[in-house]
Amino acid sequence: MSRYREGLTLGEGPRWTDGALWVSDPQKGGIWTDSGGTWAFTPLAAQPNGLWFLPDGRLAGAIMREKRVGIWDGAGFGAYADLSGVATGPLGDMVGDRHGGLYVDDVGYAAQLGEKPRPGRLIHVTPDGRAAVAAEDVEFPNGLAIIDDGRTLVVAETWAQRLTAFTIGAGGQLSDRRLFADLAQVVHPEARPDGICAAAHGVWVCTLSAHAVALVGESGLLARIGTGDGQPVACCLDPAGRLFVTVAETGGRSVLEAVAAKTLKTHVDVHEPGVIR
Repeated sequence: MSRYREGLTLGEGPRWTDGALWVSDPQKGGIWTDSGGTWAFTPLAAQPNGLWFLPDGRLAGAIMREKRVGIWDGAGFGAYADLSGVATGPLGDMVGDRHGGLYVDDVGYAAQLGEKPRPGRLIHVTPDGRAAVAAEDVEFPNGLAIIDDGRTLVVAETWAQRLTAFTIGAGGQLSDRRLFADLAQVVHPEARPDGICAAAHGVWVCTLSAHAVALVGESGLLARIGTGDGQPVACCLDPAGRLFVTVAETGGRSVLEAVAAKTLKTHVDVHEPGVIR
């Protein structure tokens, strides 16, 4: 991997569109992008986390503490969908389907505030902004990806060290919950998944303290890219097959410990095509 961008505190939800990278930074409170030709940060009062570009090109953002999804207007995230009636905790990652529907993590509790762990859920947002619970009892839902030509949703359950798959119904409902991959078995005993992204043969998984990004399919481990001392947090692919990964520099701590100590720094690495995609 080679260094692509720097300066982030905690890079989340990376997305690529129209030749530019977009990354949220909930700890710094804002959005990074090089869409204007230079790597620039826009500070916000809100804490955006998951990002997704809708089919019409608008950028949606999951606003953690406000429990809503907003639409980027160049200076902030305007109103789109209110999730406060269904979300039990902060919002995390987000992914969308080809019809404009969104799936959003409800993490269930605020780990950074020391709240007692409790199961989270997945929330489905329709193209007209209506929100409903799609799945319950998810163990710290994190990265999300849609694979199999839109038929399967995969969620990373961080503390359970697994990827879980659901079949997506015609109206966006989720069914047939099943194990997609036991990461402690197929990647590393310390593999705790954070961000993931869809690939042609499965999903790329950021494994935090296992210090690797792994390409995992239902058949097992397909490829592995080490991140040195850094902990990979989130990832995305561009149309050319380049893999962008936000990598946390924690100084030997966990990401949560580094956040609490206010020592966390994050950069973006890029891996050129050359392994299985």
